[in-house]
Amino acid sequence: MTEGTTLASQGDDTLTRLEQEGEIAADYLEGLLDIADLDGDIDMDVEGDRAAVSIISDTGHDLQKLVGRDGEVLEALQELTRLAVHRETGDRSRLMLDIAGFRAKKRAELTELGAKAADEARNTGEPVRLKPMTPFERKVVHDAVAAAGLSSESEGEEPQRFVVVLPA
Repeated sequence: MTEGTTLASQGDDTLTRLEQEGEIAADYLEGLLDIADLDGDIDMDVEGDRAAVSIISDTGHDLQKLVGRDGEVLEALQELTRLAVHRETGDRSRLMLDIAGFRAKKRAELTELGAKAADEARNTGEPVRLKPMTPFERKVVHDAVAAAGLSSESEGEEPQRFVVVLPA
């Protein structure tokens, strides 16, 4: 067996594992939707190195209960879903959950925020400190700043951890 074959099989193993995580999560979330008597379709995907599961609905109004204020309920459901996957697989999951497009919309807003903060840091030559954010939010901003050609770091302690965009 060649090294290339070994790497390809490792990639296939990872994909299979992530697909399995998605299926376990989908089963768990379907049960939750049934208990809550909410309508929603579940979409599974693999994005990069993590399973991604979305609950979508034509109306979306009922699903807002599962998002909560500023995504607080969504964050809690994501952790519960990760625990359900861990219980079944024995492995820690980095699964990402989205409900009613909340995270997709938030990602677009945060990408714009990161790009604007990078422009401000570049133009002023001063570090730009942003408001405290969740780990998901900080990751999106860090990625946007890197895409703009600058660097950033997180400072502070949870839940007051925030991003600082550094000038070039």
